[in-house]
Amino acid sequence: MADHIAILGLGTMGAGMASNLLKGGFSLAVYNRTAAKAHALVSAGARLASTPAEAAKGASIVIGMLADDAASREVWTGKYGALEGSSHGAILIESSTVSPAWIAELAGLAAKRGAELLDAPVTGSRMQAEAGQLTFLVGGSEKALEAATPVLQSMSKQIVLLGPVGSGAKMKLINNFLCGVQVASLAEGLTWIERSGLNREQALSVLKSGAPGSPLFSAISERMVNHDYAVNFLLRLMTKDLAYAHAEATNCDVDLKTAEVARGLFQSAIEKGFAEEDMAAVIEPLRAK
Repeated sequence: MADHIAILGLGTMGAGMASNLLKGGFSLAVYNRTAAKAHALVSAGARLASTPAEAAKGASIVIGMLADDAASREVWTGKYGALEGSSHGAILIESSTVSPAWIAELAGLAAKRGAELLDAPVTGSRMQAEAGQLTFLVGGSEKALEAATPVLQSMSKQIVLLGPVGSGAKMKLINNFLCGVQVASLAEGLTWIERSGLNREQALSVLKSGAPGSPLFSAISERMVNHDYAVNFLLRLMTKDLAYAHAEATNCDVDLKTAEVARGLFQSAIEKGFAEEDMAAVIEPLRAK
């Protein structure tokens, strides 16, 4: 077991991940821009750091779970950033959904500090983070992953090594692109059902048991039906992920037209005030038309 772990970011995902690290018996330092979000973790045994550098000091593994490229850059490289406090030989794990370009830059900065980066974004949402049932999509060296595996196992059901640094970020964007398009099309389809005169429950039962059915379909349709937008996956973050996915696919000469259409629906929901709700709220502007 690693001597000391740090986790940076205690949002929808990071709080559950940190809780499972404590349950796994790890010594844990936490940092969050809003310190109040750390109170429950501190009560459970975590040490609250006032800066990312303080959290990373003495840690053999430092994990970031942040909103986007800008937040990740600030926490790792800003004033009192985690790189400044990282030890020589530490393993740095970026689990945020960020661009492969930023991952490549961060890996270079880590190497200059004598540290090694794994990019390890996750699949799953708030419930999986709380239950320790995430899947880590890892890019990096086998040796670094072997050292980090006991830590990752405490938060996950599966760890997949996909290739060199950056592979995890690429895989995560493909994953979230497909999820975002499905959620957007479900919002349109369910609005259609509600206006069609069909029995909504019966129609959804047909779809769930047929070819369109999936765990995502079941979970999101239930939230949409119940107008339950407690956050499992922030709507504004899916909007960001679709933008990153479109940009990354363009580098491979792929034009994600469906991503842009879906992002337009999510952007409309942001403009209507649903940015901080669950992504299922993308249906509400469609219902209001």
